[in-house]
Formats: sequence, C-alpha cells, structure tokens
Amino acid sequence: MILGVHAYIRTNGNGKEALKFYENALEAENLGVQTYEELPENPDFPLSEEAKDRVLHAQLRINNTFLMLSDTLPGQQFHTSSQVEIAILFNDIRKSKEVYGKLLEGGEEIMPIQETSWSPSYGQVKDKFGVTWQISTIIRG
Repeated sequence: MILGVHAYIRTNGNGKEALKFYENALEAENLGVQTYEELPENPDFPLSEEAKDRVLHAQLRINNTFLMLSDTLPGQQFHTSSQVEIAILFNDIRKSKEVYGKLLEGGEEIMPIQETSWSPSYGQVKDKFGVTWQISTIIRG
C-alpha cells in the first residue's frame, strides 16, 4: 500500500539553513532533524567533522503534506535540476502572494504572481536553494 508521495529536497551542506527558510516561508512544522553524526559509527565509512553536522534527514509538515530534506556529503557530486518542481495549492489569494514573496527572498522570479486563465493568483519562483515552486490559488464556488 502506498502511504503517500512527498517532495524530497537535496541540499549541499546548507540543509539546516534551508529548513529554517522553508519553516518560515511555508509556515511548516519541523517534525525532526537527524544529522550524519547520529548514525552508528562505521569504521569502513568514517565521517569527517564537516559531514557530521550535515542533515541526514529532516521532515517538515505543511498542513496535511510533508517536505523532506537532506544534505549531500562533502565531496559528493551535487547537481541542481529543473526536472522536479514543487506545486503548492492555496484557497486564499493573499496567502499565496505572501508565500510567493517569502520564497522569492534571495531567489529568482520565473513568473510574477498574477491572475491567469486557470488561477486568480499563480506564479513561479526559484528559491535561493535552486528549488522551483509553482504557487497556485484555486477558488471553488
């Protein structure tokens, strides 16, 4: 049985900063953070001091959905990609504009938030961590 499908963001050593950013921007509840240092010691895979403080796994709750995040290990290849975007649906125009503005801080505007034929408030932003967000308001009559 599938329990759910959730977005998982990979960061490059700035996972703790990203968590605080998303907690604030998305008004998320932090359900926990585990660092690499919390893993059992493995003599075949020693961790550098730099690696120990990085995020192994973190989970945020945003209403009834989850956003997960982890850091790469030092020296591990890190690639940003446009293959995955995260869509957030709102039922309030004011709130969609507020979250759009928070995600835009230090990021890049892809499509200004505006009325479209499918939404009274839709926009796209790439945040300062390279993640693209689609912000969309749906008003049902």
